[in-house]
Amino acid sequence: MSGPETPVPRPEQALAELIEGNHRFVTGTPSHPNQDAGHRAAVADEQHPFAVIVGCSDSRLAAEIIFDRGLGDLFVVRTAGHTTGPEVLGSVEYAVTVLRAPLVVVLGHDSCGAVRAARESLDTGTQPPGHLGAVVDAVLPSLRRAAAEGVDDLDRIIDLHIAQTVEALLDNSAVLAAEVEAGRCGVVGMSYRLAAGEVRQVAGVLPAVAGSDPTAG
Repeated sequence: MSGPETPVPRPEQALAELIEGNHRFVTGTPSHPNQDAGHRAAVADEQHPFAVIVGCSDSRLAAEIIFDRGLGDLFVVRTAGHTTGPEVLGSVEYAVTVLRAPLVVVLGHDSCGAVRAARESLDTGTQPPGHLGAVVDAVLPSLRRAAAEGVDDLDRIIDLHIAQTVEALLDNSAVLAAEVEAGRCGVVGMSYRLAAGEVRQVAGVLPAVAGSDPTAG
C-alpha cells in the first residue's frame, strides 16, 4: 500500500486495506502484492509500513500471509501471547513516530497456547519452568479480569486478552497515546480463526473516537 513516494494513509484506510487483504486470503484469491524484485529494490533503502502488527508468535499467525501483503508493508512484532514488555513498546513507538505507521493492530487467535498455560497456572497454582513464567505472568491479568466478569469460555477469554493488550499499549506508552490523541494513529485488536483464516475486530480506538473506551469494537 505505502512506499517511498506514497502519502501516509489514514488509520481507517490502513485498517480497510488489512481487512481487504484478509478477505483475499480467506477466499483463496491472494494478489501477493509488493513481493516482486522491483519492489524489493524500491524498499531497500527505506521502509514505510502502513501498519504495525503486535502479534502472537504462533507459527500459524504469519501476518504478511494472513493479510496478503508484501515487503515493507507491515512492521511486525511478535511474542507468545502478544505480551508487551519494554522492547515491544519501544518497537511500536519507533514504528509510529519514526516510520509514521498510522495503525497498530494487536493480533491474537483462537486456542492460544499462552492463554491456556496461564489458565492452567491460575487453576492449579503452579508456575511453568524457566522464562515461560514471564509469559504466564503477563497474561494472568487478563485471566483475572475474565474471572471478575464471569467469562469462562476460552475464546471469549482470548478476546478479553486482546482487548487488555490494546489497553496496555495505550496505558503504558504515552508516546502511542499521544499519536492516537493527535489523530495520527489508531490501535485495534483483532482475533484470527486458525481454521477459517478470518480476522475480526474485537477492540480498538481510531482517531475519530479517540478518548472512548478502547475495548469498544
